[in-house]
Amino acid sequence: MLKQDNQIPLYIQLKESIRSSILNGQLKFGDQIPTELELSEEYKISRITVRKAILDLVEEGYLVKKQGKGTFVNKRKIERKIVHFLSFTDACKANGMKASSKVFKKEIIQPTAKDQERLQLDEGDALLFIQRVRYADESPIMIENNYFSYKDFHSLLNENLDDSIYKILEEKLNVKPDRAGELTLEIVRATEEEVNLLNTASGEPLFYMETTVYDENDRPVHIGKQYILGDSYKYNLK
Repeated sequence: MLKQDNQIPLYIQLKESIRSSILNGQLKFGDQIPTELELSEEYKISRITVRKAILDLVEEGYLVKKQGKGTFVNKRKIERKIVHFLSFTDACKANGMKASSKVFKKEIIQPTAKDQERLQLDEGDALLFIQRVRYADESPIMIENNYFSYKDFHSLLNENLDDSIYKILEEKLNVKPDRAGELTLEIVRATEEEVNLLNTASGEPLFYMETTVYDENDRPVHIGKQYILGDSYKYNLK
């Protein structure tokens, strides 16, 4: 119950109570919360107070209003600072979510001239292509297409890549991914492949992000090309 004699305004107390229920899993994505009238009667506060708390939570992305249906728990977004290097696993951890992966492809392919230049490959070198779907709290979030020098990273073919690849690189190959180079970010529409892998609708907006990742000695580690569900991710440009 809310504390009427507390110095903290009642709408903030209600807001924090609902937000806490979302964060601890009592309220899950898609759950409908009680109406303004029901919350007003339950907590013995005015509907204006309830409305202010709800509007704050909608503005912050925790709730979403659906015309004629009610107010529902929104899908949580992973917030990631785009100017800092941060792996998907670390980004999930920072947002209180559990990361996991499923490998769909491990292939040896020929590089394009651009790939060869970006990874500083010698003539005749091949690429190791690894495609994974990344999950946050068991929901598919991202298709991760990574391209490595086969000569330098062929041992990844024999590794279990359901965990963090960066952890494997650091612990087994003594390679520490340290920074992302020039990064491109654009909005694209989901094609048949993305629809199947991300369990989303055809034409759904996705973030497409492409960059080259370097180690602490400024040597290229891999090229990353990622397709990310637009309603599950939020980039912070500050």
